[in-house]
Amino acid sequence: MIKPLGDRVLLKKLEAEEMTKGGIILTGSAKETPQEAEVIAVGPGEVKDGAVVPMEVKVGDKVIYSKYSGTEVKHQSEEYILVSQKDVLAVVE
Repeated sequence: MIKPLGDRVLLKKLEAEEMTKGGIILTGSAKETPQEAEVIAVGPGEVKDGAVVPMEVKVGDKVIYSKYSGTEVKHQSEEYILVSQKDVLAVVE
């Protein structure tokens, strides 16, 4: 199990769509890498001025993250991305 530290968030990328809304099937190179992911784990929060700033996301949230952010991590044959909470742009409801 990977346990993020500080304000880090562990994400699992969601699969790219294989078909457009119009019904066109996309091949591997035509699929756009999604910036949408599921939150797998969160750190305890960032310490600022001696106080812990609480995390705004929780495990299970679907989020949109910044395109070129984070560190890709492979653990037990699963691929994840580890980002700072500031790189999480929105929660998808």
